[in-house]
Amino acid sequence: MVKKERAERNKTLTLNDEEYLFFEKSLCNLTGKDIINEDEILNKTICNDLFDIIDHLPESFADLIIIDPPYNLKRNFNGFTFKSLSDNQYLEYLRSWFPKVVSLLKPNGSLYLCGDWKSSSTLYQVMVENLTVMNRITWQREKGRGALHNWKNGMEDIWFGVKDSENYYFDVDSVMQKRKVIAPYRENGRPKDWEECEDGKFRMTYPSNFWDDISIPYWSMPENTDHPTQKPEKLIAKLILASSPKNAMVFDPFLGSGTTSVVAKKLGRKYCGVEMNKEYACWAEKRIQMAENDHRIQGYVDGVFYERNTLYSQSILKKKN
Repeated sequence: MVKKERAERNKTLTLNDEEYLFFEKSLCNLTGKDIINEDEILNKTICNDLFDIIDHLPESFADLIIIDPPYNLKRNFNGFTFKSLSDNQYLEYLRSWFPKVVSLLKPNGSLYLCGDWKSSSTLYQVMVENLTVMNRITWQREKGRGALHNWKNGMEDIWFGVKDSENYYFDVDSVMQKRKVIAPYRENGRPKDWEECEDGKFRMTYPSNFWDDISIPYWSMPENTDHPTQKPEKLIAKLILASSPKNAMVFDPFLGSGTTSVVAKKLGRKYCGVEMNKEYACWAEKRIQMAENDHRIQGYVDGVFYERNTLYSQSILKKKN
């Protein structure tokens, strides 16, 4: 493991050698198994290459699948380099595994597929070939430097699909957002659809398919790791709450540093994830262990999602600490 020098206030998750050996023992390895039952993978981090085991995973075991695959960009994942492909090549790459992942979804299950602007059109293509596409979520990714000769890439997409458009779980009330009211209306002298809190006037709003309240993990956040494409816990929490009931099984075939499994655990769901890089998988296991006693999700307090950098939600978190 490569050790980095970090500032004293840096909260990025790390593993010492002793922790690495400890969490390595808790990983699930399915090498050589032809038949895998659900009990073997329940609440487990599977440390295997997805392509080696996908044909042996139990069919229709997941209520919700969240997929954050390598985008069509050149990227180094701790020694494994994904190379940028042509659109047709990337589509064939997706077709080589996506239908098999869909077969792991229950008949009334939901699936979310993440991507950026470059890969979004091919992601849509593979989605419509295998599922009913319900929507495209676009979320604001406030991180990274600008580009001198192009627009800064500040958005990513998440495609939402289901097997049966007449029978799938969706709980919109669980993902309501508390937004600050700039120009509050009154009716007969009384607040209309808003309430006053110690930090201002707020209104509960239904979520749209554009999310501008997400903070990318950074060095001062305990959820942060050195994974190059880590998704925020708040982002995944919205998907899990909206599209799975309590005790549902949430599956992530490209687990990375574990965000999907960690959030599923924090929200009372079962989980299973596949990650071929052992160090990333160990990071996931440590984060899952930490979630045993710490169920906090940045920006999500007492069942409510707050706007990014909202002082009111931050003050509540401080009181809870």
